[in-house]
Amino acid sequence: MEPTPHEAMSDCPTSSRPYPDRVIRSVVFDVGETLVNDTREWRAWADWLGVPPHTVSALVGAVTAQGRDNADALRLIRPGIDIAAERAAREAAGHGEQLDETDLYPDVRPALAALRERGLWVGIVGNQTVRTAELLRALNLPADAIATSGEWGAAKPDPEFYARLTEWAPGAPGEIVYVGDHPANDIHPARAAGLRTALIRRGPWGHLAAEDPAARAAAHWYINGLGELPALLSPP
Repeated sequence: MEPTPHEAMSDCPTSSRPYPDRVIRSVVFDVGETLVNDTREWRAWADWLGVPPHTVSALVGAVTAQGRDNADALRLIRPGIDIAAERAAREAAGHGEQLDETDLYPDVRPALAALRERGLWVGIVGNQTVRTAELLRALNLPADAIATSGEWGAAKPDPEFYARLTEWAPGAPGEIVYVGDHPANDIHPARAAGLRTALIRRGPWGHLAAEDPAARAAAHWYINGLGELPALLSPP
């Protein structure tokens, strides 16, 4: 029988629960603030909208604390903004999305490579644009497949996103782990779809969740870094 969230978690900041009873075949990662530090993109929005980076950072923190979409920070700066249209305008002006090795968290490559070495299928998919998918693929990450919500036409927390994910990643839903920082977008809907979940203490959402027992209890594992995953998900 599948363990309850409380059985799957220890009282310490990082879960030390051993290899799960059900074999894990696939590990799928969220992108923003799980693999990628979003600082560059928020700074680019600040420059585009003509406000100090600190203003954007503070507003992102404020809307996050309120449980709102972090894009609401941009809507507060420019009420009525069409974010998709502004993103296209940025691209046309040569100020579009950028993503390179320096935007990755340091543990990304080692953790993904270690999981693949242990025979696990590794995927990457989150709420990002088609352009972000192209940039991620250009990094030649140790992953078996990369996609984004922009390519799928479905975004988290929509159940359709997770239906696509379970068709895309090898294994039954209970043999797939989704790793993310956002309880409402990553953990709760993934678990509702039958997936295993790992909540990472990273980024604004992940750090807020660290102080929220309910958010932590919703995940099968709670981790401080990606380097903890290979030992947690691999057989002894």
